[in-house]
Amino acid sequence: MPAGAWTRSPRTRTPWTASRTCCMPSTKRRSVRAPPPKPLPEKAGPPLDQLRAWFQERGWTPYPFQEQAWAAYARGESGLIHVPTGAGKTYAAYIGPLADVAERGQKGLQILYVTPLRAVSRDVELALRAPLMALGADIDVESRTGDTSSSVRQRQRQRLPEVLITTPESLSVLLSNERAAELFSSLRAVIADEWHELLSSKRGTQMELALARLRRFAPGVRTWALSATLANLEQAARAVVGTQTVPTLLSADLERPIEVSTLLPDQVDGFPWAGHLGFSMLEKVAAWLDPARSTLLFTNTRSQAERWFEGLRFARPEFEPVLALHHGSIDREERERVEGGLKDGSVRLVVCTSSLDLGVDFGPVERVVQVGSPKGIARSLQRAGRSGHRPGETCRLLFVPTHALELVEMAAARQALEQGEVEARVPLSKPLDVLAQHLVTCALGGGFTREAMRAEVREATSYAHLTDEEFEWTLALVREGGPTLKAYPEFRRVVEHEGRFVVADARIARLHRLNIGTIASDATVQLSYWSGGRLGSVEESYISRLRPGDVFLFAGKRLEFSRFKDMTAYVKPAKAKATQTPRWGGSRLPLSGSLAAAVRRTLNAARYGDVTAEELAAAWPVLEAQARLSRIPGEGTCLAETCQTRDGHHLFLYPFEGRLVHEGLAALLALRFTRMRKATFSLSVNDYGIEFLTPEDFPFEEALRPALFTRERLVEDILESVNLSELARRQFRDVARVAGLVLPGLPGARKSTRQVQASASLLYDVFAKYDPDNLLLVQARREVLEQQFEQNRLTATLERLERSTLEFVPVRRPTPLGFPLVVERISASLSSESLLERVTRLKERWQRDDARSA
Repeated sequence: MPAGAWTRSPRTRTPWTASRTCCMPSTKRRSVRAPPPKPLPEKAGPPLDQLRAWFQERGWTPYPFQEQAWAAYARGESGLIHVPTGAGKTYAAYIGPLADVAERGQKGLQILYVTPLRAVSRDVELALRAPLMALGADIDVESRTGDTSSSVRQRQRQRLPEVLITTPESLSVLLSNERAAELFSSLRAVIADEWHELLSSKRGTQMELALARLRRFAPGVRTWALSATLANLEQAARAVVGTQTVPTLLSADLERPIEVSTLLPDQVDGFPWAGHLGFSMLEKVAAWLDPARSTLLFTNTRSQAERWFEGLRFARPEFEPVLALHHGSIDREERERVEGGLKDGSVRLVVCTSSLDLGVDFGPVERVVQVGSPKGIARSLQRAGRSGHRPGETCRLLFVPTHALELVEMAAARQALEQGEVEARVPLSKPLDVLAQHLVTCALGGGFTREAMRAEVREATSYAHLTDEEFEWTLALVREGGPTLKAYPEFRRVVEHEGRFVVADARIARLHRLNIGTIASDATVQLSYWSGGRLGSVEESYISRLRPGDVFLFAGKRLEFSRFKDMTAYVKPAKAKATQTPRWGGSRLPLSGSLAAAVRRTLNAARYGDVTAEELAAAWPVLEAQARLSRIPGEGTCLAETCQTRDGHHLFLYPFEGRLVHEGLAALLALRFTRMRKATFSLSVNDYGIEFLTPEDFPFEEALRPALFTRERLVEDILESVNLSELARRQFRDVARVAGLVLPGLPGARKSTRQVQASASLLYDVFAKYDPDNLLLVQARREVLEQQFEQNRLTATLERLERSTLEFVPVRRPTPLGFPLVVERISASLSSESLLERVTRLKERWQRDDARSA
């Protein structure tokens, strides 16, 4: 069927679903089509031919890109394999090295397979073991993650298996072994799975440094990255091979059709607010689900997953035997039970989060549901690929809106998928906290010399432009804490002995190994029953707000909080109704840049009457009310609405650039407004726009001119417009932890988040007073601008707004686009009324005003 064709499937379609089939994008850059696979010999020959025979026994024929990968490995090349999910990337990267290892017959570590999620290591291990039966070789395959038993880890300190599956963090722990050079000297290949998940994070930077170290230990090692959802392929490939190697890019002309549907609500309110469709769609989802067809139901947050699981269990008790819940905070044994159930068919319906986004091969899964906007095109692509996880199989993805305006986002996401759009992932630039941690790791792992380490670090793409001054500053930081902290012995982690930098203190060595990693999050506490048995973990900040007797949902169970002791929250089963659900940090995903652009295009089409997409037709009550009361935003324009209510004077501005960009833009524009006239503003933002509210009349129309959006003095204005010092102080906690200046402590004596923050704040104050040019302070401020406000996108947004035509529309009251911003603001205020009561009263008042004016 051609891309973009409409389909009607009697098994899965009903009158209220919109469905269109498109294809996962295939990348063709720099790909050289390989000749057809060689014919299989009559008798087993070289290991590669034996592995081809193993493919044939399973009814498989190697794809050209797999043959290309095996040949490229044999030529000693490194690079990136970029093909659709389920097309066979793992064996494309693995079979060539495996044949090489079998032919050589050497012992010791030969192949290192790095995955970003330790939860998938068990499945990866099974996949890597499977071809061994065709070789009859003495090759060990093992995992090394945080879930690996202490006895296995102890054995691996002395000898590593021929094939090892690990995570970036566990790899760094192995590099801290004093025998690291010996353990890794036999290494021949490194495979970095799901490279897009690592690339634009500190975990990716940590991985780049580890790869540079491995190349020093094993100069001939070849590195291959695997991904299905990348736009900037050459940049991603350079990051995995380092600065001294020209990468090889391999792709395939494989198509995996995606059948994208949207579950449309029976009725759409002309005045939507975030989340109000949420559970009203539960019955429709329950009716759509078929327990005979295995389905993953993705939510964007763990809290939402808990609520939807409970809702489905209540709405359809008959689903309970085949219904399960899966997210990263649930205990490992329960997660593995669910994963095993998906494979053997005993579990058919799973409510989950990104914990099932990657890696795990669930061949039986037929369909995927996305509750709420995916907020990104790559995320839609990745989750769709979880269904029909085989080459050529159709991916089936159902969108479920949680508020009316998400229908527009879903129409935009489908259009973007059809056009093969996907977000770029850009490596970080010189995070010195990660470098400081790596220097201590290398000092533990046999030590290093100054010149060799400087050259080695610069082989990592993220540090290609590291200056001598920055390297020496970071080295001084780990030697003595820098010029400010040199008087304190605890910061002297690395010492120089006969020109070689090593760690001499056993306590420092132990602390460092226990705290290796770059993932920044609130401290977590274990959830356990009083009677024994672990349930999983929640963030300390949530538990600290509970009182004994509070009932909450976790892992699909009603639990009563009893006591918090030694970083463990003790609970017992509860019969009472749960009054709350745990919340975890980072729960509000902003619109990605690519999806935001697609939303603007989709609204522009609706502005000129193109509502052929069924999502837009369903959202027409909202869009029609917006057009009647104001205008639908268009491309090349910026809509600004003003009105006066009993709350004050409002300006609503709709850049459609995502929540994080709007937070920075709101603070920046408020500052520039006050330079024209003194005023006090209350600000509210969401993914679509910004509300400025002031008690006094303000000349918004006069103020909104192109010069308002100038990029001149942008950073200086941001620094002035927000309390950057306080934001940087919070960010510095994570920077200081990664750099090793502040550590959570030892097992059994872990520090609370409050204690870690207090220690980091003390260091921040010392540096700010006595060492204001401290590079970690500079980094913390830069990370605030990049992470809190997406500075690069903010700059591009200002440029777009500056050249856009401003559409200034006075309105009688907030429009359907402005109403969610009002709800956002009032939800943050204290009241004895529930949010629903306040929203209902507000809507009724505005409807009465409309009726009188009509």
